[in-house]
Amino acid sequence: MLKQFGHEVWIADGPDVVIFGFHYPTRMAVIRLSDGRLFIWSPIQLTDILRAEVDTLGQVAYIIAPNSLHHLFLVEWKSTYPGAKVYAPPGLRTKRKDIAFDADLGNASSPDWAGEIDQVLMQGNLITTEVVFFHVGSGTVLFTDLIQQFPVSLFSSWRGLVAKLDLMTGPEPSVPRKFRIAFTNRRAARDSLQRIFAWPAERVLMAHGTPVEKDAQAFLRRAFRWLAA
Repeated sequence: MLKQFGHEVWIADGPDVVIFGFHYPTRMAVIRLSDGRLFIWSPIQLTDILRAEVDTLGQVAYIIAPNSLHHLFLVEWKSTYPGAKVYAPPGLRTKRKDIAFDADLGNASSPDWAGEIDQVLMQGNLITTEVVFFHVGSGTVLFTDLIQQFPVSLFSSWRGLVAKLDLMTGPEPSVPRKFRIAFTNRRAARDSLQRIFAWPAERVLMAHGTPVEKDAQAFLRRAFRWLAA
């Protein structure tokens, strides 16, 4: 189930989640830090097979919800790994008052992974404030919902038209139209984007879409050309 994506980075794809009748494939990433502890990004449904594979990599220490939309499986991961810290992005504490979060994600790396994983709050969006991460060792930028790509075959009837109009089924991953419209504070968003552009990116990973494994910096500038201009 786990597949190595880069140096000390593994990914796993999970079952679809259904939101308003739209099926969204799920994906998580596991990053092993230099001390052997594991950083779990956007956790998917935890199965016995996935748990066994994760446990072979190291100790689960940090469970990360990268935006306020990706929280469905936090409770089962925390129940399985009670010693791990669960981190909340902006807005999720209010949305999920049933979860006892250990810490909040901000616009700078936590001391728990500083120097190995950088992070930026993508500010100015009304839908969600996504935390974008950069794993230094593998050169991987991790987006969650701000960049997406779905196969056309995933949607039928009117949902296919909606997905096309929302720029979800293009030839390469891109920022969906609904997120573009929701960036009401573009100055703040551009400030965040400049930090992302400064990373020496080699790969781009996203929760919903085909990973980008070459020319990552050029890809990021294409994906956000509409905002950076």
